[in-house]
Amino acid sequence: MSRIGRMPIAIPAGVTVDIAENNHVTVKGPKGTLERTLPSEMEIKLDGAEVTVTRPNDLKRMKSLHGLTRTLINNMVVGVTDGYKKELEVNGVGYRAQKSGKTLQLHLGFSHPVEMEDPEGLESTVEGNKIVITGIDKEKVGQYAAEIRDKRRPEPYKGKGIKYADEVIRRKVGKTGKK
Repeated sequence: MSRIGRMPIAIPAGVTVDIAENNHVTVKGPKGTLERTLPSEMEIKLDGAEVTVTRPNDLKRMKSLHGLTRTLINNMVVGVTDGYKKELEVNGVGYRAQKSGKTLQLHLGFSHPVEMEDPEGLESTVEGNKIVITGIDKEKVGQYAAEIRDKRRPEPYKGKGIKYADEVIRRKVGKTGKK
């Protein structure tokens, strides 16, 4: 049995989970509503205040879908109750981020500022050299954070660029002069 797949998902108070045909799961909570169509092979059951996921057989594909399906539902439940947050840091001389309305403006050493529009359902805030992205969909929060980071990835010599707050950059030693 999948260790993750067999664990039941506890549904906190104030959260409703609806399972329609074709495993279309809708999760409503205090922060919003998320819906997703999950693999139809998996059997998703709602037992009172918890959701369980079972697989029909032990084929390799079913084993891999078992844990995935359970994790996706759990991420939806956590998203509508607590939400998700990613922090990015802007490092480098002259590198900075600004927020105006729904537009994130990044000055990253290019000849022009890079402007990014916040996607639907996500919110970004700037505090000094930190960019904080919040939302209820874990996938969208991570994707938007990755897109912002891609505008100027951290380089290994001086560490300039945009990095995740918990990311460690492996530094390299620069050139040495002739004697």
